[in-house]
Amino acid sequence: MANTVSRTVRPLRGSRIAAFGTRPSGTRHPLVAAAMVLPLAVLLALLFGGFDAVATQASSVAGLMGR
Repeated sequence: MANTVSRTVRPLRGSRIAAFGTRPSGTRHPLVAAAMVLPLAVLLALLFGGFDAVATQASSVAGLMGR
């Protein structure tokens, strides 16, 4: 059964790649990846108070480094 599924999925993958024009290896440029994830990261940080946590940790690290 597993062999049948993998043979069915492979052609679909190829057509999806051709349809969206992505790279054949499945990788994307790091700046594109950052542009995709940063808006969500900022939203989650605002919703859950992440900026305060990052500032607290950064000041702790700076204190350990002697700055």
